[in-house]
Amino acid sequence: MPDSVLRAAGLVRSYASPAGPLCVLNGVSLDVRAGESVSVRGSSGSGKTTLLQILGGLDQPDAGVVEVLLPGLGLCPPRLALGRGVGFVFQNYQLMPELTAQENVALAARIAGIDAAEAARRAGELLGQVGLSARADHLPSKLSGGECQRVALARALVNRPPVLLADEPTGNLDERTAEEVMSLMLGVVATLGTALVLVTHSREFAERASRRYVLSGGVLSPA
Repeated sequence: MPDSVLRAAGLVRSYASPAGPLCVLNGVSLDVRAGESVSVRGSSGSGKTTLLQILGGLDQPDAGVVEVLLPGLGLCPPRLALGRGVGFVFQNYQLMPELTAQENVALAARIAGIDAAEAARRAGELLGQVGLSARADHLPSKLSGGECQRVALARALVNRPPVLLADEPTGNLDERTAEEVMSLMLGVVATLGTALVLVTHSREFAERASRRYVLSGGVLSPA
């Protein structure tokens, strides 16, 4: 059986509200193994994005533990694994507007300590995998939404992380483009052997993952 690349146990997270503390995660546990895809579906405000941010080290739980595989070091706290142990794809792309597609992807590798030549090589290779070799020198403003999300996918994978976390990656796209991006993402992570944790409100896209969960009332349950 493949080894775990992401483990979460007993995650609790609450926020203050006028009516008192609002618990969005209540004892959530998850174990993701190498190469598998996991979807988390839930209504708006159910805590899906909070869960993903905690899994990736962008937020901290009130209680519970998260560990992410960092190549060469084993399972580590996610704050140590950002960029190398986990890659993020966000709904709104979050590309640097003044950088080309190639430069956006290569920048993530440079931040992780990869030398310029290798960063450029990896960026070019991944842009080819997502079908954007001919658009590598274009700024985000000259790319469609689907193309921007493909650049974001390449950027998230450039450091070869064991885990890809995708937060509503098709939320800003039309139906046809959303289908194209989802199919591409599932295909690329399968080719690379990267584990995927997908947060989505789409039942159709959630069903395409190998394991499926629903987050409701702070509880994560098998779909």
